[in-house]
Amino acid sequence: MRLPPLLSPRWAPYVFLSPFLVLFLVFALFPLAFSLYLAFQSWEPTSGLGAMEFVGWGNFSFALQDDWFWKSLRNTVWLAIVSGAPQHLVAIPLAVFVHRSFKRLRDGLTGAYFLPYITSTVAIALLFSALFSTDYGLINAGLRPLGLPNIDWLNQPEALQPAIALLVFWRYLGFNLVLYLAALQTIPKDLYEAATLDGAGAWSQFWHITLPGIRPMVYFGVTLSVIGGLQLFEEPFILTGGSDRPIGGPDQSGMTSALYLYRMAFDFNDFGGASAMAWLLMAVVALLTWATNRAFKERGPQ
Repeated sequence: MRLPPLLSPRWAPYVFLSPFLVLFLVFALFPLAFSLYLAFQSWEPTSGLGAMEFVGWGNFSFALQDDWFWKSLRNTVWLAIVSGAPQHLVAIPLAVFVHRSFKRLRDGLTGAYFLPYITSTVAIALLFSALFSTDYGLINAGLRPLGLPNIDWLNQPEALQPAIALLVFWRYLGFNLVLYLAALQTIPKDLYEAATLDGAGAWSQFWHITLPGIRPMVYFGVTLSVIGGLQLFEEPFILTGGSDRPIGGPDQSGMTSALYLYRMAFDFNDFGGASAMAWLLMAVVALLTWATNRAFKERGPQ
């Protein structure tokens, strides 16, 4: 039986790859190219495609002179550092503890830590709105026995950023825990047994065996945290997007770069400016990702 021309050995690979290629072109490559095109245009979508006006580098110049863009970028970097660094500083020793201390309950405990990562946005909004409530929130209830006054977490600029950072830390700690648990299981037990016979203590084994063994996964996790932290959108939108609060919070202290792009496009109808800011943000992400790669690069003997 002769195969149809498209299913011949010559064309079959392309036929089987075509669904992915079509989806990639429509939902990835085309939006990326259109965004780059928009970055050099002045356009309000309500006026139609014919209303586009070429402005050259005007949108980029406007973004670089926009005080709110720089403020949102500073907020983003602050939140990325304050919420990202503790994730790994806590997840690594926690993963070692879970790996060594729990055998039968390890999967269930890991699932409990991972649960916030897959929790729906609506549930998170309800949970943390209750936790950060000024008069009835559990966080303020825990501070009262220490003699501290109630904190208006969502309406004070100096309190809103720590609240967002705590939410980000809570959501992604379990994700990093799963990464490091997977890495720990790849380290041969013989190394620990040999180190024990040589008299190495727990700290020495952690420093000289565990950390080098999970170094590639630490690099992977930190890179994801850098990229995700600079694209932070959902968490500040959850805490500052209520009907009684402006998006971005008081004094725009919770306004991240991604959230500001959203407002530029859909609140101010400036899709050209939003696209230019998106490409500037991508350049910052690429730069910090490169710096992370340099920091984790293996260095040979001097």
